[in-house]
Amino acid sequence: MAITDWPDDQRPRERLLEQGAAALSDAELLAIFLRVGVRGMSAVDLARTLLAHFDNSLARLAAATPQELTRVNGVGPAKAAQLVATLELARRGLRAELRARPALSSPGAVRDWLRLALAPLHHEVFIALWLDAQNRLIADEELFRGTLTQTSVYPREVVKRALARNAAAVIFAHNHPSGVTEPSTADELLTQSLKQALTLVDVRIVDHFIVAGTAPPLSFAERGLL
Repeated sequence: MAITDWPDDQRPRERLLEQGAAALSDAELLAIFLRVGVRGMSAVDLARTLLAHFDNSLARLAAATPQELTRVNGVGPAKAAQLVATLELARRGLRAELRARPALSSPGAVRDWLRLALAPLHHEVFIALWLDAQNRLIADEELFRGTLTQTSVYPREVVKRALARNAAAVIFAHNHPSGVTEPSTADELLTQSLKQALTLVDVRIVDHFIVAGTAPPLSFAERGLL
């Protein structure tokens, strides 16, 4: 049955206008973007199929390429391009929010941006959010890239990048492709090594986040690990 044949109070677009976007499921929100389905499937059915193709993970969907999206029946090049563009706008919007005000005043934006940027990756990366003296974002930078399970981080190189950016503080983050957010002993030792190295050049570590799957990023500062 086409969505146009549904009662008004069940249609995703009408429900969004009446109740707000938060009242809708992931599939319903995606269906509004898709607008129409394909033969035998409504837009909501197509949205559910698209989500299922990516293991019902919005993080994986957000990281998909146009080529990966078009493997789903009913998603052509135009829809794939539009979806990728929309998700990139979301990332840029969060980055702009980080630049517009001190990072510590918008911890939710920091976490949201990190999840969009890191959670879908299948390899481990280590990034830095370089901050000025007022904790405003100077730049985000990928420092090191690793394999499925590990990456190598060199404190000396991190110090060099901090000086090059003229940073006063930094937020570190890395992802665990395994999906487990708990820090390893190596993660804790690395954080302490970086703290000692950066202290010598008066750069403060504000936090270190671990991003994994759909769980909220784990904060070293909140765990008392800094």
